[in-house]
Amino acid sequence: MPKIGPRYRVQFRRKREDRTDYRHRLRLVRSGKPRFVVRVSLSHIVAQVVRATPSGDLTLASAYSKELEGLGWKGGTSNTSAAYLVGLLCGYRATKAGIRECVLDIGMHSPTPRAKVFATLKGALDAGVRIPHGEDVLPGEERLRGEHIAQYAAKLKSDDEDAYRARFSTYFKRGLLPEQLPEHFNQVKQTIITRHGG
Repeated sequence: MPKIGPRYRVQFRRKREDRTDYRHRLRLVRSGKPRFVVRVSLSHIVAQVVRATPSGDLTLASAYSKELEGLGWKGGTSNTSAAYLVGLLCGYRATKAGIRECVLDIGMHSPTPRAKVFATLKGALDAGVRIPHGEDVLPGEERLRGEHIAQYAAKLKSDDEDAYRARFSTYFKRGLLPEQLPEHFNQVKQTIITRHGG
């Protein structure tokens, strides 16, 4: 009687590394719509509108948090406010490329309500891109503007000046007081709307 080999099937490398959920990706591709891809790292946020083709994914529009500095942004490049602005910028570029509807692709990120990936989604929605979602996952306007950061900075300043200086040293190097983040956010948002929303 011939020996039967092991029946264990090795998973794809990206699945083993927890970088791609192929079943979920297949459902997104089968929708026939471009994917609004959001990826968040410790330092940056990336948003892309991607269409699947037989020869590989084709990027139709994209925006990176590093680009925000060229638009006058002095805040962090991986916080909720930056995530919204990246989504807004990518959304405007997508509409100019003729993309009106997408499906959200957050990869292996946990779909935690009001997380940065959904702040990016909110930016794309405000730019006019239709993306199916539940309203309860979107962050509130105060959080998008960075009100929570400004309030924390003000409290920390009154409690411990040294800790305040150390915690927000990057803001000071860029010439921005953390308490002024909401106003600064509104200015940069208006710049994006003026330059890319027309």
